[in-house]
Amino acid sequence: MTNPPQGPSYPGGPDPSPWARPAQTPPTERIPHQGPPPAPPTERIPHQQPAGATERIAQQAPPTEPPTQHIPRPHPGAPVYPTQTAQPRSYPATAPKESKLRRFVTDPLSIVLILVIVAALGLAALLGGELYARHRGNAVVAKVVECVVKDQADASFGVVPPFLWQHLNRHYTNLSIQTAGNQVLDARGMKLNIDIKDVKLQNSADSAGTIGSLVATVNWTADGIKQTVQDAIPLFGGIVSGVKTNTSDGTVELDGPLGTVISKPRVTDGNLGLEVQSVTGLGFTLPSESVQPALDAFTSHLTKDLPMGIKVDSVQVTDSGVTSQFSTQNATIPLTEQDACFAGL
Repeated sequence: MTNPPQGPSYPGGPDPSPWARPAQTPPTERIPHQGPPPAPPTERIPHQQPAGATERIAQQAPPTEPPTQHIPRPHPGAPVYPTQTAQPRSYPATAPKESKLRRFVTDPLSIVLILVIVAALGLAALLGGELYARHRGNAVVAKVVECVVKDQADASFGVVPPFLWQHLNRHYTNLSIQTAGNQVLDARGMKLNIDIKDVKLQNSADSAGTIGSLVATVNWTADGIKQTVQDAIPLFGGIVSGVKTNTSDGTVELDGPLGTVISKPRVTDGNLGLEVQSVTGLGFTLPSESVQPALDAFTSHLTKDLPMGIKVDSVQVTDSGVTSQFSTQNATIPLTEQDACFAGL
């Protein structure tokens, strides 16, 4: 075994110089190493990278979450406190809606839109009320007319002014009425077309209101005259089998198996009458007085029950029957006690 080199020796002992190497233990005195041989020096030393390399890796790392990036680095030596993750600020749930509503209300276009919608809704409500009130008014008047004439009727108020305005003032400017044409009281086959103007509903001691004017056109068919005569005149009506009209002389011919009666419609003191022109029976000419009283009773019965002072103005013979005009001016509407048909008004 080779001994390590010794430094220069000095007399009297070892070299007192501080740079002298310490004596090493002879190899024979080392404790033998048990177990696997130690790792080479390069494996035992942990791999460390210089600070610069660490900083370069950190610079290449992906960015962390925004809250962590904006937290400043504490000063060396300053106390370290536990960090909290930043939470997003919460707002009340109604804040965005209130903000949108405020912007919507303050926007000029939104204001115009709101006004247009409100106006449209108001107009729709007004139109709906006008239609309902007009329909209700038509139904009430039609019911009154049906009660008076004993036939179905339709009524229609004028368009101008609006019905709601007329109803609020209880002043109706124009009203049209039309019956079905089945009958008017006891007159079969008679149809009415009535125009009424300036109706004022105002209760008083003796009336429910006034009517400025009423004009009615009455169409009476030839077949309706025949049926009416047969029902109204028991003896004479029983022998009438047909009715013919003659426009050339304005007469009405009543035919039967026993004879013929020719009469002419006329107006006398506001009442409708049939003036007998000739009577023939079994080939003989009979006096008109034999039939005239029966026809007078028949026509007076038709016109005596007309309400509100309605009178006959004119009468005309046509190809299909007889047309006449009835009218009244400044008439009073009967009270309910006077005529139950006007109770609906």
